[in-house]
Amino acid sequence: MNMDFKYYLITDPKYYSNNPKIFKRTLEENLKKHKINIACFRDKKSDNFKELAQIFIETCREFNIEKVLINGDYQLAKKLNASGVHLTSTQFNDIQKAKDLDLYTIISCHSFNDIQKAIDKHVNTITYSPIFSSPNKGEPKGIDKLKEAKRIFEDIDIIALGGIINTQQIQEIQKAKAYGFASIRYFI
Repeated sequence: MNMDFKYYLITDPKYYSNNPKIFKRTLEENLKKHKINIACFRDKKSDNFKELAQIFIETCREFNIEKVLINGDYQLAKKLNASGVHLTSTQFNDIQKAKDLDLYTIISCHSFNDIQKAIDKHVNTITYSPIFSSPNKGEPKGIDKLKEAKRIFEDIDIIALGGIINTQQIQEIQKAKAYGFASIRYFI
């Protein structure tokens, strides 16, 4: 098995709350419970996004998380001194802006066309999703499509995302030789 296989935690206010104290406590519990290399603060609805992002970054640093990312907002990521940003699949035009700020940059890809576009724009890493069935995320790609992506795009780190909730799925992803996996629910 790949010893460098990455475990990537993504937050969601549904599981973490947007109350700063509860958010911090929940995050700490999950960071203690799991091996995590990359962590991303993702919250598309809370009014106190910036405050929570700050708590997120400080808490992840206390746990020595390798890469601490903010979802979507590369300017805030730079301002709060995060390691990088995880851009959405509609933000391909922001890759260069994030890279110019010296941010480690991941972008969400949902097709081989997206992956090629990400490579052409020199992104650091991509997520490819959804691999397994995930609420409101469309038809799952499956492990075979992930293997095919790895074979075709061998020069980019591909992180599997979508519907990953158990160890068996993670083992399948490792066998597919992905760079790692990302999940919200696995780490809860």
